[in-house]
Amino acid sequence: MSVTSNIAEGFGRQGFKEKIQFYYIAHGSLTELENQLFIAKDVGYLKDADFEKIMTQANNVHALLVGFIKKSKTFL
Repeated sequence: MSVTSNIAEGFGRQGFKEKIQFYYIAHGSLTELENQLFIAKDVGYLKDADFEKIMTQANNVHALLVGFIKKSKTFL
């Protein structure tokens, strides 16, 4: 939820420096989520197949965030 909230807040900002800041915060939140997923898998809360599916989605979000950041930097 933190990832999407920060992306949304970034979209709502007027300046590109602010947008980028929130995209970086979202990126950090995504990294935290990935860490929590590894822990959940390691302690048996997630099956390997579910873990892989969610990590694939997380990797897609990561790629989108990198794209948002790169594109936003072109407007600075």
